[in-house]
Amino acid sequence: MIFAAASYLADPVAARSQMGFSLGWHIIVACFGVGLPALVVFVEWRGLRTGDPAYRLLARRWAKVLGVLFAVGVVSGTILSIELGVLWSGLMTNYGQVIGLPFAIEGIAFFIEAIFLGIYLYGWDRLPPRAHLLSGIPIIVGGVASAFFVVTANAWMNAPTGFTVRGGHITHVDPWAAMFNPATGPETTHMIVAALMVTGFGVASVYAVAILRGRNDRYHRLGLLVPLTGAAILTPIQIGVGDWAARMVATEQPTKLAAMEGLAKTTRGAPEALGGYYSGGKLHDALKIPDGLSILAKLNPHATIKGLDAYPANDRPPLVTVVHLSFDLMVGIGFGLLALAAWLAWSWWRHRDHPQSRWFLRTVAVSGIAATLAMEVGWVTTEVGRQPWIVYNVLRVANAVNPEPGIQYGFYAVVVIYAALTVVLIAVLRRMTRSTPIPAAPQETDVEQYTVV
Repeated sequence: MIFAAASYLADPVAARSQMGFSLGWHIIVACFGVGLPALVVFVEWRGLRTGDPAYRLLARRWAKVLGVLFAVGVVSGTILSIELGVLWSGLMTNYGQVIGLPFAIEGIAFFIEAIFLGIYLYGWDRLPPRAHLLSGIPIIVGGVASAFFVVTANAWMNAPTGFTVRGGHITHVDPWAAMFNPATGPETTHMIVAALMVTGFGVASVYAVAILRGRNDRYHRLGLLVPLTGAAILTPIQIGVGDWAARMVATEQPTKLAAMEGLAKTTRGAPEALGGYYSGGKLHDALKIPDGLSILAKLNPHATIKGLDAYPANDRPPLVTVVHLSFDLMVGIGFGLLALAAWLAWSWWRHRDHPQSRWFLRTVAVSGIAATLAMEVGWVTTEVGRQPWIVYNVLRVANAVNPEPGIQYGFYAVVVIYAALTVVLIAVLRRMTRSTPIPAAPQETDVEQYTVV
């Protein structure tokens, strides 16, 4: 969601809407492109090691889903690359030389992922089992690398480095310094872990629904436990990474931090505000934890935190309520998923199994949507909180938008294209869930006993 700042308060409205809509759709598919290869390779490895046909059937089925999602992601990603140049000429003309490097490297990572995905999908029953398993590793590396390099460009927008502006011209360009800016570490880590969590909870939610409908065989239980366990392990790690990212925001983007917390005035011992809405220059109806923000941001209950009043009105994020509530929702969902992870850990410690409660399965069934929503509102926080800048304190969104008329027609076209992609994707995935199970190898006829989702 690199340039989702486009979706707020720039001019023209069509360009903002088009980019925000496209990115919000694409990033969901992109998450599975990052996380699903690791799941596929893991269950294939377990199948080879244990001889359990359920693992190998999961690997085959998830690999087919990965192929479909990758194809759809190529389409939506191509649209985004076109939009980047067409809609944001003010950014790319002036700063393309600064942030072009990560996009070039991401292209290499994408080709590696695509090539080995083709080998992996075609290689079932054609390559020796160990060679086939190893061919999946570059897919994992390529997916993670693609996410890393793309997000470094967004990190640069939040903490721009690697250039000097003299007399209105960009000089002393250092693309490596731009790519590895102060926001790169926390932001890329936060996104990659989020992608893995969206994948894990998303896949587990499908099998939770199937078990609730009575399909409680080994195939479905493994389909639930494998991705859910991975996502559960990552959840407390993500909360720690989120704290790291918030401290980076406090240092590099204090205006955004003030909007995230709805902090109107510079305050010593600033409270942590939960909920509420911002209007008339103040936050209303919020639950406030004394000194909480100062402790979280500075590890000092008496630290002074700059409020929105410390900055000129035209440099403040105009949609403070959106930023604040998006941040609260992301954090709230994160701790809800942490509770789900703790529930699973407790049951596994006591019974070596997931909780048998239907409420647990219902919670898992909605966890995929919850994780996706947390990821989306996290990006809303990042991008809307940076307003009115597309490159923080360097270039305003309004100055980056292509001023030419007719952009609204592109927005209409994108809505139609993504609506069609959504319908086709859902139809293909639903058809795949109803297809006949594929045996993991010719001699493994017992795999037919599993009802496939």
